Amino acid sequence: MEEPSKDLDFLRIKGEEFAQCPGISIDYAVMEKTELASVVPLDAGWSDIGSWNSLWEACEKDGAGNTLQGDIKTISAENCLIRADHRLVTALGVKDLVIVETKDAVLVASRDQVQRIKELVEEIKDNGRHEHLNQREVFRPWGSYDSIGNGSRYQVKRITVKPGASTSLQMHHHRAEHWIVVTGTAKITLEDKTFLVSENESTFIPVGKRHSIENPGKIPLELIEVQSGSYLGEDDILRFEDLYGRQ
Repeated sequence: MEEPSKDLDFLRIKGEEFAQCPGISIDYAVMEKTELASVVPLDAGWSDIGSWNSLWEACEKDGAGNTLQGDIKTISAENCLIRADHRLVTALGVKDLVIVETKDAVLVASRDQVQRIKELVEEIKDNGRHEHLNQREVFRPWGSYDSIGNGSRYQVKRITVKPGASTSLQMHHHRAEHWIVVTGTAKITLEDKTFLVSENESTFIPVGKRHSIENPGKIPLELIEVQSGSYLGEDDILRFEDLYGRQ
């Protein structure tokens, strides 16, 4: 087995070797075999919430038996779990449903069928889709990015850099980037130059040029990134320097 690589507080095993590990829970794989563990009884009303239906059972409900979270409007809805993260969700004349809206997808399922979600995930995999691998909002050690739009040869992201944090010094072979600062001040490195970009200002990063973004301020830095080029995949990154030890 090859030595695992260190990623912040994690040790990452090579994908081929990790794939050989059995897909079983830590209870069976480790805890049942160790002699270095103790068990203490605890009567705390514990429920291992492992499905949307068990979450509905555990949550508080309104007079119609609904569990609602987010911007939701219902008429004649009964015994439903409805969660809206980013937009208005309406339900009319429905019963015993799980409705979950996220940035990536919307789930609508009968409460007695939610245990079959694994089948949906396998169907997504078999159809060559990417939703099971790539979420719209991705978190990194320096902050996060949210892919808010894309099309042929372009992609738009909303990037947030934490105070005092910095992206890696990197370059791309196939894409250029336009950065527009929305909140805060960005300290930009472009090849051998370093300069500040304030709110409502922008800068351009040509293909093949080394660059990084640093947030020297005390508040989160937010900017809009417009990528353009022949290939926009996340693997088109060549890192030169990284505060977080990433390759």
